Amino acid sequence: MNSTPTRCVLFDLDGTLADTAPDLGAALNRVLEEEGLAPLPMSATRPVTSQGVRGLLRIGLGIGPDDPDYQTLAQRVLKHYAAGICQHTRLFDGMAAVLDALESQRVKWGIVTNKHARFTEPLVDALGLAQRAACVISGDSAAHPKPHPAPLIMACERANVPTEHSIYVGDDLRDIQAGQAAGMRTIAAAWGYLGDGEAIHEWGADHIASTPEALLDVVLSINVQ
Repeated sequence: MNSTPTRCVLFDLDGTLADTAPDLGAALNRVLEEEGLAPLPMSATRPVTSQGVRGLLRIGLGIGPDDPDYQTLAQRVLKHYAAGICQHTRLFDGMAAVLDALESQRVKWGIVTNKHARFTEPLVDALGLAQRAACVISGDSAAHPKPHPAPLIMACERANVPTEHSIYVGDDLRDIQAGQAAGMRTIAAAWGYLGDGEAIHEWGADHIASTPEALLDVVLSINVQ
């Protein structure tokens, strides 16, 4: 499988391509303050950022989707997030160079995220990536979100690249599961949020990259095999 040249690299957004934790954590803290509660430090909110509002409300208020107040509180968090979606969000250090290098090697790249399009699209645009990406697939673009393979298969169709010639890079177990189910090679992004479940070495990814620079080395090494 590793002898198959890479024609497209697909990235998860939160925790892989961009550090969105500051703005998502700030949105949760606005709601906590409205509820008369103390804000949480970044060290508490950062690990669950890839889980979105579900993870944030779990650590912030101890509630899940089954709680009767969950939907109302989730919408309040999302309203604050939409109002400040790219105030502090940035590409991870080294990731801009990775995208430049892929483009110089004529390797397509795209984004596949579980974030809904109403947040994905303005964020990707604010980061200056909308016109460069071969595809941008959001959590509500396909019939099912990750870990289902549908979004990744859709991304490859949009990029006009077979799944077996593609790599998916993500910082959460469900990213690796989705990539494997879609028939792609997978790379776990160790610089990301990683969640609070199984350790990254237990995810079964084809490779683990400690930094964006290491990620590029892996992709280029696959291409020359």
